[in-house]
Amino acid sequence: MQAQARTETTPAPDLGGPALRSFFRLAEAWQLRVAEQRKLLGDPPESTFYKWKREQDGAPGRDVIERISYLLGIFKALQILFPDPAQADAWLRKPNQAALFGGHSALERMLSGNVADLFVVRQYLDAQRG
Repeated sequence: MQAQARTETTPAPDLGGPALRSFFRLAEAWQLRVAEQRKLLGDPPESTFYKWKREQDGAPGRDVIERISYLLGIFKALQILFPDPAQADAWLRKPNQAALFGGHSALERMLSGNVADLFVVRQYLDAQRG
């Protein structure tokens, strides 16, 4: 029997722990409530979420890894755009008049539950960076 080759759609098993640890540090910096954290991760079952949070390790699926990747990109872009970390972290919750947000905050857009909204916010911030 041949070993199954890892494909582009299968995350490396060793990405889970670092991704989850990074996510929970980011969630702390952004002062995200548990419900917001779960929504940003794609609404994993409550027991799974708390296991990840407690152990800071696990084997999240490709979707969760993709979501965390976008969130880390958003975090990094904000740190570049706003040299003051408090200002960078606060930007997420501030109402935004850009057409993309329609007067709502970026966090509200990100909490829609769609991974595409994380992508759109990341793309917006990357464009602002130039």
